[in-house]
Parts: sequence; structure tokens; C-alpha cells
Amino acid sequence: MSISEPWVDPDDAPELGADWFAKAALKDGDKVIRRGRPVGSDKVHATIRLDKAVLDHFKADGPGWQTRVNAALRKVAGLV
Repeated sequence: MSISEPWVDPDDAPELGADWFAKAALKDGDKVIRRGRPVGSDKVHATIRLDKAVLDHFKADGPGWQTRVNAALRKVAGLV
């Protein structure tokens, strides 16, 4: 004879409001996904127009192309 868990009525569950969802952590498997700019970052959102060839060059290496564009601009500006 096995002991089973007592039945719980689903209608007895608490309501999950917007505040509960606002505090929830978004996960992909075991990894917590954080949205937005990291704390302490001095980067700003900017919109610029680039030649298609320039954009294609940086995108050809795959993800992280924005970081590579930023690094190239820092080098040209003498900030590294």
C-alpha cells in the first residue's frame, strides 16, 4: 500500500498578479536571462547609418558585430 499526496483543489491556488510576474526570473533551462543594459555600463543607444559593405563586413563574423563596430570606432578615435 502506498501513501499518496492529498488532493488539492486548483481553485484554492492564489491569484498571480502583475507584481508576481514582475518579480519572476526569466530562465532558459538553468540559465537566468537578464534583459537590458548591465548595471554600470556607460553605453548609450544610438542610431547611425553605415555603408552596406561596412555592415556586411562586421556581420560576416557572426554575433557580436555591434561590439566589433564599437571596438573599431574606439581604435579610430584613439580611445584604446
